[in-house]
Amino acid sequence: MSPTAVTAPMRKYRGRFAPSPSGPLHFGSLVAAVGSYLDAKANKGKWLVRIEDIDTTRVIKNADTDILNTLQAYALYWDEPVVYQTQRLTLYQEIVDSLLKQQLVYGCNCTRKQIKALGGIYQGHCKSLNNTIDSSALRLTQCHAMTQFNDLIQGDITVNTALAHEDYLIKRSDGLFAYQLVVVVDDIEQGINRVVRGADLIEPTARQISLFKQLNAAIPEFAHLPLAVAEPGFKLSKQNYAPAISKSNPKPALISAFEFLGLPTHANLMDLSIEQLMAWGVDTFSLKQVPRVPEIQISQHPTSQVIQFTLLSK
Repeated sequence: MSPTAVTAPMRKYRGRFAPSPSGPLHFGSLVAAVGSYLDAKANKGKWLVRIEDIDTTRVIKNADTDILNTLQAYALYWDEPVVYQTQRLTLYQEIVDSLLKQQLVYGCNCTRKQIKALGGIYQGHCKSLNNTIDSSALRLTQCHAMTQFNDLIQGDITVNTALAHEDYLIKRSDGLFAYQLVVVVDDIEQGINRVVRGADLIEPTARQISLFKQLNAAIPEFAHLPLAVAEPGFKLSKQNYAPAISKSNPKPALISAFEFLGLPTHANLMDLSIEQLMAWGVDTFSLKQVPRVPEIQISQHPTSQVIQFTLLSK
């Protein structure tokens, strides 16, 4: 893909699941995988898997293999070869070079501590300093600030105006490309036209929409699923040591994921095979059934795999 033609025409539904290989899948990541898969297949579309290993400092050896094996154990089968971000560095650099040529990128030497002291939002301090590109972090001049967008689950979203107008990082000072850049470039190159993922990524979505515009690309539809949280504001995550889901006995967790997503589960589902369960899910699923809340609190019985849910209002 050339940096001057970063466009993707709207095609038949193409969705994706994009885990980071920083540990095994937990229930929260299963919800994101199942929700994105069901929506793709209910719309007779393609479902892709992308390993987001761009932040190599967080990658755990063989976690990608474990994630892929887990997806297969849950009958979550991808339709095209798995893509790894670390195999696409040339593509990302082409986009950065193109933006540099347009004089939309500049070097920044501000530390996180300095930015935090100024309220947590970068104020453009380095924009006129002509810092050396080779030894600095790179920021993109914000030309298409987005403060509002419509989410297919959460409805109309308004984000912090100052954050929306921030010149954000697209390449770190250690040479690693920033997530905000690569996720958009990947979605464009793969022709993704609907993104179904967790509600923790609602705020970055506005920034990503602005980059789609900057790159003259079609903007996907976005649908942010409720987060699975252990308590309000405390999401299940690998960093919080959420327990891995079972590969040897996947049916209980899969049925719980269905229930989390609003599907009308019933006791007879346990009699189905894992493939039959997933087929039932595809036939039954609709985004309209998904609870329109940002978080759902879960609790698991200590001696069983039964998971209970409590919806948390906006």
